[in-house]
Amino acid sequence: MAGGRGERLKALTLNRCKPATPFGGKFRIIDFVLSNCVNSGIRQIAVLTQYKSQSLIQHIHRGWGYMRGEFGEFIEVIPAQQQIGEMWYRGTADSVYQNLEFLRSHHPTHVLILAGDHIYKMDYGPMIAYHEHREADITVGVVDVPIERANEFGILTTDDTNRVLKFAEKPQKPDSIIGLDHLARASMGIYVIGMDRLERLLAEEAAKPDTSHDFGKNIIPQAISHSRVFAYPFQDVETRAQNYWRDVGNVDAYYEANMELVAVDPELNIYDHQWPIWTYQAQHPPGKFVLDEDGRRGMAVNSMVAGGCIISGAVVRNSLLFSDVRVDDSSYIEGAVLLPGVSIGRRCGLKRCIIDEGCVVPDGLQIGIDATVDRERFFLTKRGVVLVTQDMLRKLGA
Repeated sequence: MAGGRGERLKALTLNRCKPATPFGGKFRIIDFVLSNCVNSGIRQIAVLTQYKSQSLIQHIHRGWGYMRGEFGEFIEVIPAQQQIGEMWYRGTADSVYQNLEFLRSHHPTHVLILAGDHIYKMDYGPMIAYHEHREADITVGVVDVPIERANEFGILTTDDTNRVLKFAEKPQKPDSIIGLDHLARASMGIYVIGMDRLERLLAEEAAKPDTSHDFGKNIIPQAISHSRVFAYPFQDVETRAQNYWRDVGNVDAYYEANMELVAVDPELNIYDHQWPIWTYQAQHPPGKFVLDEDGRRGMAVNSMVAGGCIISGAVVRNSLLFSDVRVDDSSYIEGAVLLPGVSIGRRCGLKRCIIDEGCVVPDGLQIGIDATVDRERFFLTKRGVVLVTQDMLRKLGA
């Protein structure tokens, strides 16, 4: 499911959907869930799109077109098509309901339903096996989160066998895990459901007026009373895939997840040859660092620099530079995430900021130095991260 608006990412999703947002120097968010599928041996994949999907569709066509149709493999991009009258997708459950005919045509026994907007590495095979072993009707992937952050997620209450007793969407008083008062069990937006059961649940939900037609808000809570719904805590299972999951749903979380990669020993291992993250990448030359004079020394320290970048007489520290970024003479970059195609002029100072794709930062501009000025010009998060887009720079006359 890759059709959400991603409104909490603010201007980062002004012209793209959240799954198409760049991440980690060379990837898009959607690459992580698609790589999980391919690495798990799942090669029949439908990507349901809706809002601002052009860059996502283009990326999938360029980077994920190697499936072999003659072997029954595919990644199909399915945009909203008003399949049941004059309605686009009304929610996550409705997006699947409107494409039941597509699912039926492939005769699946089980359907694995995935959110396309999280950063994570997961082997889906053990989860499907767990679903079968428990003889479950629905299995929900879950992660353990600190109890103080539980009101940001859908929280499941489970018994000692992991059977789900209750589901609450962003509760103010969340239930903790049995024996672990400091943790709560959060839904990952990942579900395994038998095809027959899925058809019945979706048909019943579609017939109801005035609902959100959503898996988390409607399908799962209502199924608990009459179906075998189990939680699958994926951190508890050792697999080939590293157990890692992040919800990058807002600008602060997106910034922090990117900046984690710059650390000496980051939690997310993107250098893992056993579980590679696949993507499309343009053919850029290697990164280049030029000039070696006092005050004009091209260098990057504790940073990640993608192909096509040129650091010319500037200093970059603790930052992540996507492809084709230019940083000019005497500029200083620290704690910054610079998306593809960004150009930084001379004598600029950037700290603790995200510069959106294609931005041209003019000579001498200071970002992340004075919060009062940043708040007037750009978007400043609660944690002091500055988000800069092309539209914001145009209003400055840049």
